[in-house]
Amino acid sequence: MNSDNVKILIDMIDYMDTKDRLRLAVKMTESSYCIIEYDRTKMFKHFDKLLKEIDGDYKNFPVIGSEHKIIVFAMAKTMEMTIEEQNQVALYLFNSIKHNYL
Repeated sequence: MNSDNVKILIDMIDYMDTKDRLRLAVKMTESSYCIIEYDRTKMFKHFDKLLKEIDGDYKNFPVIGSEHKIIVFAMAKTMEMTIEEQNQVALYLFNSIKHNYL
């Protein structure tokens, strides 16, 4: 396992604001390239709902495109990882979002 890739992505997540973390969580849970060992449908609905509550633009334009380059880059890095590494990053991301809403 290459823990450097995980550390790099976790460092990126630390610098993201809450909206970008939620966008990344939505993309990770809806992507067929990320093999996450969690209830993807439940997690997607939860993060989608939270993102709609805090980001008015997401309601109208849910597609993440070139204006969110950090999300696209983070997804590309995630797709290069093993399943174990993807789950480590997902767990960290999901917990970082959870702590922002306590």
